[in-house]
Amino acid sequence: MSTVQISAKDVKALRDRTGAGMMECKGALQETGGDIDKAVELLRVKLGNKVAKLAGRETSEGTVQSYIHATGKVGVLVEVDCNTDFVATNEDFIAFAKDIALHIAAMPTAKYVNEDEVDEEAKAAELRVYEQQAAAEGKPENIQAKIAEGKLKKWLEEVVLLNQVHVNADKYEGRTIEQMRADLSAKTGENVVVRRFVRFAVGDE
Repeated sequence: MSTVQISAKDVKALRDRTGAGMMECKGALQETGGDIDKAVELLRVKLGNKVAKLAGRETSEGTVQSYIHATGKVGVLVEVDCNTDFVATNEDFIAFAKDIALHIAAMPTAKYVNEDEVDEEAKAAELRVYEQQAAAEGKPENIQAKIAEGKLKKWLEEVVLLNQVHVNADKYEGRTIEQMRADLSAKTGENVVVRRFVRFAVGDE
């Protein structure tokens, strides 16, 4: 039986609805052939009350944290949400939000929180450029598309916050922001969501 290709977008959508872990969501989508509604049912059966309690709950609590660089020329505000005020005041939760703000200050390429926010036209335009570059470089036609897809993935790693490896790679062992978020979600038992951010830099418009 062929393996169903599961997109990161579908995994995220299922996680948002159930609060289950990334691998659990991916496995459920594989079992249900990519059907999100059936995957929700499957997870509720497999994980019982944990998913039932988190499913459909809005992340109406959270924190807004800031980071101002020592030079006073770069500043960041970030909102991170969760399910309860108990977790919103948790030291690990607040520390995570602060570390995300620090990361955004150091990584100005982040423009979007997740891939769902990236405009499809923008992705298509980038892909066309990479395809034309591969052709101009004389790459064999049968691998031009693969090269372009690889460059698009690299671009998404640069502009999507959750796809980025935290700037403090030693402290976080090379984990991405999404992996850090998932770890915190598993630790707190709540749906942790990086909602939005804004980065200010003197001289930027």
